[in-house]
Amino acid sequence: MIVKMIQNLGNRVDKMQETFNKDLEEQKMKQTTMNNTINEIKNTLDGINSRITEAEERISDLEDKIVEITTAEQNKEKRMKRTEDSLRDLWDNIKRTNIRIIGVPEEEERKKGTEKIFEEIIVENFPNMGKETVNQVQEAQRVPYRINPRRNMPRHILIKLSKIKYKENILKAARENQQITHKGIPIKLRADRSAETLQGGRDWQDIFKVMKEKNLQPRLLYPARISFRFDGEIKTFMDKQKLREFSTTKPALQQLLKELL
Repeated sequence: MIVKMIQNLGNRVDKMQETFNKDLEEQKMKQTTMNNTINEIKNTLDGINSRITEAEERISDLEDKIVEITTAEQNKEKRMKRTEDSLRDLWDNIKRTNIRIIGVPEEEERKKGTEKIFEEIIVENFPNMGKETVNQVQEAQRVPYRINPRRNMPRHILIKLSKIKYKENILKAARENQQITHKGIPIKLRADRSAETLQGGRDWQDIFKVMKEKNLQPRLLYPARISFRFDGEIKTFMDKQKLREFSTTKPALQQLLKELL
């Protein structure tokens, strides 16, 4: 019985050893599989990191290109702005001796001619200027050259004088008289300026109105600038951005213009 028990125990030990060896082999195989999986994951992560690095480099290159393009666009816009300003200044310089007469009926010109109409306006409104100013007319015509049937108002009369001082004298006298007439009918005298300068002046109108109501003594200067008196000093600005920057340091002025800037 003892021998049989020992034999049975030996058989059981052999079976347990065999089972243990099988389990050990399976664990080794699983460990190998796990190691392979880990290596695959590691390789995949390395590939992902490599692609991320490449993507970051590309993004950096794109950002550099965007900066270059933005800088080039800004420089282009600045050059275009300088060109537009130069063209406007050139056009305004060409027009600097011109006066526009607004509101004279078309039929008046057919009877007398534009120079005669200008002479009558000077005599009627500025008798002290006499013949000297009238004789300075170099060119007088209706503009535009063709009549637009869809416009009810008569075309402007454009008067080109020989010197700017005569234009300035006439416009100064017109501001002092406040109302200019031709045969008793109200008309207007305006400096002839480029469309860009005229639009620039219109852009200041809302601010000009508010400043006038607050007694800041605003003035629209040539070309398309605004000046006003603030804290005892005269300030002049070409564009609203500069006025906005200045107003941020002056709470009273900023409060006044906050809805307009």
